[in-house]
Amino acid sequence: MARGRIAGQRSHLPFTSLLLHPSLLRGLKELGFTRPTPIQAEAIPAALSGRDVLACASTGSGKTAAFLLPIVHRLLDRPRGTTRALVLTPTRELAAQIVADLNDLAVHTPITGAAVFGGVGMGPQEHAFRSGVDVIVATPGRLLDHFRGRYATMTGLEYLVLDEADRMLDMGFLPDIRRVLKHLPAKRQTLFFSATMPPPIALLTRDMLKDPVTINLQRQAAPASGITQAVYPVSQDLKSSLLLSLLQRGDMREALVFTRTKHRADRVARYLVRHGVRAERIHGNRSQPQRTAALAGFKDGTFRVLVATDIAARGIDVEALGHVVNFDVPMVPEDYIHRVGRTGRAEATGDAFTFVSHDEEADLRGIEKAIGRRLPRVTLPDFDYTTPIAEPPGPSLPPATHGHGGRPPGGGRGRAPQSRGGGQSRSGQGQAGRGHSSGRAERPRRDGRPATGRPATGRPAGGRPGGTPRRRPR
Repeated sequence: MARGRIAGQRSHLPFTSLLLHPSLLRGLKELGFTRPTPIQAEAIPAALSGRDVLACASTGSGKTAAFLLPIVHRLLDRPRGTTRALVLTPTRELAAQIVADLNDLAVHTPITGAAVFGGVGMGPQEHAFRSGVDVIVATPGRLLDHFRGRYATMTGLEYLVLDEADRMLDMGFLPDIRRVLKHLPAKRQTLFFSATMPPPIALLTRDMLKDPVTINLQRQAAPASGITQAVYPVSQDLKSSLLLSLLQRGDMREALVFTRTKHRADRVARYLVRHGVRAERIHGNRSQPQRTAALAGFKDGTFRVLVATDIAARGIDVEALGHVVNFDVPMVPEDYIHRVGRTGRAEATGDAFTFVSHDEEADLRGIEKAIGRRLPRVTLPDFDYTTPIAEPPGPSLPPATHGHGGRPPGGGRGRAPQSRGGGQSRSGQGQAGRGHSSGRAERPRRDGRPATGRPATGRPAGGRPGGTPRRRPR
């Protein structure tokens, strides 16, 4: 298999050539997948052979299935009742997404999983540890919280995955990861996935991996080939008007819009709502039920626009998402790649528009240098580039809730719409599949201790309820 091919291409060989368990092949067929992506075609055989894996894999390349499939395959022959696989990930949203993908891939197997992250009660998560679910997907801070209890032992762990390792570095989780490693058996198989390989991450791989198979390590990070990228030069005070015009003209059916700050996300969403556009926002000041409801509403079409900060850049997986808008230019090129990677996934196509003011040109040049090309500049016909469209009086958005697990306005528990296959727990958290879902970034505290909060979990082992639509794994 030639290395370094672009994300989104498929292997010429079918999944059946990878010698996966028949129950996994059945699940893949039902999901509509017959051929692996390059990262899957290279990582799965290496992982099945028991080798450590070091992979540079961009967003949308299919890396989640690349580590879940071999792990589930090997767990099927192991005794149950002991947690044997741990996946570390930087954000709650991504943890929830990985558990959802596990449920899809392992639907015809008895394998169970649970998500462990902050913002929801710890009780259901403790039950997942005590019952010995097969796979735990966790953020580092909340996992360290559980390690304070004797129930959270991982003496039977055989597989460790670090997903989005460079993002965990960006968020300051490297010390927490090293603390987590002290609680894990030294004899294990480790699969290490990162979109980029900065020096601290390269050093960590040398400490963690033993004679790894390296995949795409030297490939230049770039958005997937199915993404059409364009730059809209516009002054800061006209960005909201430009976004509204693109939506009103029908140029975008739906859009995931990224801003730099939480308050800016609130302002953009409020502006759109007052102009009659169904919009919601997701950021760190929103409670867990609010964030879950916003993402669910965007996925099912209730909201046409979801405004997000970078907390969601690597945790939102929306099938057939057509447009990503960088309302603000990201300061780090890697963030641009992961933002726009929310569209054009799994061989699909999509558009990524970036609004660039004069003072953001330097950041844009850094992005263009990183991806090795100059992005085309676009001017919207008939748009008034001199006068902003005023924000009319009208309904306002409910205020964001600060802190962990705060209740939304109205006095209720702010229950989110139910996720696939589960009811609501008393803490207002949805249960997804055989694992637990929802998500938020786990940022370390300033005093160096892991973040705390109230937490997640999932549904006990069992089949998928009848009639529940299937999702495609990343």
